[in-house]
Amino acid sequence: MLPRFLRVQSAFPLLTALVLAACSSTPIAPVVESRSEVPAPVASPGPVAAPPAATRSSPPLASVPSLGRPLQPAEWSELPGWNADALEESWPAFMASCRGLARQPVWQPVCEAGRALGTTPSGSEIRRFFEGRFSPWRVLNQDGTKEGLITGYYEPLIRGSRAKSRDYNWPVIGVPDDLLNVDLSDAYPELKGLRVRGRMGGHNKVVPYYTRAEINRMPERFAHKTLLYAADPIELFFMQVQGSGRVQLPDGSLVRLAYGDTNGYPYQSIGRWLVDKGELKLEQASMDGIKNWVRANPARLNELLAVNPSYIFFKEVPNTPGGPVGALGQPLTEGRSMAVDPRSVPLGAPVFLSTTNPLSTQPLQRLMMAQDTGSAIKGGVRGDFFWGFGLDAGTMAGRMRQKGEMWVLWPRDQTPR
Repeated sequence: MLPRFLRVQSAFPLLTALVLAACSSTPIAPVVESRSEVPAPVASPGPVAAPPAATRSSPPLASVPSLGRPLQPAEWSELPGWNADALEESWPAFMASCRGLARQPVWQPVCEAGRALGTTPSGSEIRRFFEGRFSPWRVLNQDGTKEGLITGYYEPLIRGSRAKSRDYNWPVIGVPDDLLNVDLSDAYPELKGLRVRGRMGGHNKVVPYYTRAEINRMPERFAHKTLLYAADPIELFFMQVQGSGRVQLPDGSLVRLAYGDTNGYPYQSIGRWLVDKGELKLEQASMDGIKNWVRANPARLNELLAVNPSYIFFKEVPNTPGGPVGALGQPLTEGRSMAVDPRSVPLGAPVFLSTTNPLSTQPLQRLMMAQDTGSAIKGGVRGDFFWGFGLDAGTMAGRMRQKGEMWVLWPRDQTPR
């Protein structure tokens, strides 16, 4: 899910106004208005990317926020439900984290010890392994509070075709050749991981890339980059917000798509727009509610889509077993992978999550792996729970907007950075 980098060595005066609004490496943010509009109709940031300089100004470089000390030492007895978790279900995800962390010295001893247990250790063996080789660290918010927001995301399935027709006429576009993806970290090390998108305009200047509305109005410009044609534009929209997905072709075969890049505009919620316009009530602005509104108002589809100027470009990847590849570079595991803010939770680390199931008070307490990021996943206690692939996963992800607590498990006698 990590976008490719195009380093531009020239100096672009326009870019400094864009830098602090630049997006992170993935769109992957949650189903609640981050990776999709599903779970809660309350607006929250989505796949955030760099807007044009004319639309918003930037704070000075010194104002880049710091999370302070988001991790504090804890005891195993503080983890509610730790002894009841079916830890054997988490083992494949932990082994995937070890593959992603192979070059980091702090992880090499514990991962080597983990591999020595084999591929199918028992839950009791895994519990002894973690309690003997790891220490828990409670995740805190910047204000010192312990609770935060837990949302969900998933890998959608839509219908599509290799050939354009009356039934399949919405292009799924790959990364355009003229899209500039500018890395300024050489000049501003504090901006490492942030990037600016644009294109070359007149007089050798970088200008903002085309908006969603502009891209939809000129499909011929992107014809040579069109990967597939989708049957349903709103299903395609939600797949873009999720950042990845699978496409079922007419012959029944599946094509897997991963995040390629973004046009560099901030995400705007179409659900919030429908509520503000009085078209839907707040409790109706779910993914299903938005789809129903589109079916009842087909003539207003382009008006609705234009509300969100952000546009996600895809790349076709092998349809291998497992979930989509996350920011760690490893396939996500259904129900055991999550997206985090890597400024407060180290990417790849085991994380014990205590929250509740969607739309209920039933505890959801289990060992997860921090294997992904998302531009809307910002803050200390902020997680995005990966529910898996398909309609049922989308339903669960779309309903999830729960309070939760988190503990990072870190190699014993080491202090997490």
